[in-house]
Amino acid sequence: MRMPEPTAPPQEFSVASTPYGLQGKLLVATPHIGDPLFEKSVIYMCLHGEDGAMGVVVNHSHHGLTFTEVLENLSIDANVTPRGRVTRGGPVQEQRGFVLHSPDYEHDTTLKVTDEVCLTTAVEILRDIAEGQGPADYLIALGCSQWAAGQLEQELEANAWISIEPDHELIFLSENEPAWKQAIAKLGIDPGQLASVGGHA
Repeated sequence: MRMPEPTAPPQEFSVASTPYGLQGKLLVATPHIGDPLFEKSVIYMCLHGEDGAMGVVVNHSHHGLTFTEVLENLSIDANVTPRGRVTRGGPVQEQRGFVLHSPDYEHDTTLKVTDEVCLTTAVEILRDIAEGQGPADYLIALGCSQWAAGQLEQELEANAWISIEPDHELIFLSENEPAWKQAIAKLGIDPGQLASVGGHA
């Protein structure tokens, strides 16, 4: 399987246009999500502004594809064994890579989402990871999740998502349904109660 190199986030989004409050937050899907692609998803929000929003799913593992295989598909030789996970980041640009990582690494393309989490889309970060010179914590999301202007706000009003504060373990270490349950537990909510809960935490 050949993997194209990572690419930059869509140009219509910019750091300057993200005053809407969800950048750097986690979105947790509720039973109201109405889309099997996002069922029990936890999404890290990279951008949120008047032009729309963009994030990556952090808890849906890309089964059958390891970080080492991503490097191999890009003809990158690894001198160390990469520890990062590979996730299905969303249905947009599914063959593109978006690397979420700790702030101890920086490239010209790096977007500082918060003081704790960055997004880098240049293939150089994968080469540096392969050389043992990458960030301490990282994952690569194949694809991303995007919302048009006002779309995410409508979904929040419809109780499709709950927004919570970011959690390092949830972003980089947890996966699949356990991560979703952990995110819900942070709110002190039983999953069975979610049918009547939604919006901002």
